[in-house]
Amino acid sequence: MATTLICLLAFAVSFDKAQFLALLKTPQRQTGVLCCALVMAILWQVKAGILPFLDIHILAITAVTLVLGWRLSLLSTLLASLLHYAFAESSIEFFSFWLLTGIIPVYISYALFAICYHYLPRHFFIYIFVCAFICAGLVAASKIVLTSFYYWSLGQYDWQTLQYNYLFYSVIMWFPEAMLNGMAITLMITYRPHWVRTFYDQEYLDR
Repeated sequence: MATTLICLLAFAVSFDKAQFLALLKTPQRQTGVLCCALVMAILWQVKAGILPFLDIHILAITAVTLVLGWRLSLLSTLLASLLHYAFAESSIEFFSFWLLTGIIPVYISYALFAICYHYLPRHFFIYIFVCAFICAGLVAASKIVLTSFYYWSLGQYDWQTLQYNYLFYSVIMWFPEAMLNGMAITLMITYRPHWVRTFYDQEYLDR
């Protein structure tokens, strides 16, 4: 129940009437949200894991957040989570899955982007290597750490089991996550910069 309330509150905070009305009126935005949801849902199917509830997979959340912005990214992760549950068996309760795999990573991704935007030089390579590459790796590691704490707090697993069977993947998964997100953002801001909501030509290129 608490997880459900947290998810609904986090999604309610993201609601912006003007932005969602623009989404309804703009087919290109609708396509972007749906395509991102489909890509995430497919990537989440390619997973590994030793124990129930503790799946390991590519998130792609950081790239989606940079492309759509945090508000539409939350909507996209909701659609991806629904697709995941519609076409794949999952042992994790829906709202727990959406919270740990979608909502929290989106908030972390956007918070890291905001920190980079305000405190680091606004440069093309800063955007690629810090906002996309490094931040994506941090998000992947954070997701595994937070998931470990979540199931430890529920008493589902003891800490030693989590440490040796799941938590150590935070060291391994950061690089493929960082590489995939970094490559995706590099391609998009090179060939379709207008698709990336958080990339501003006049700030990142005129330097």
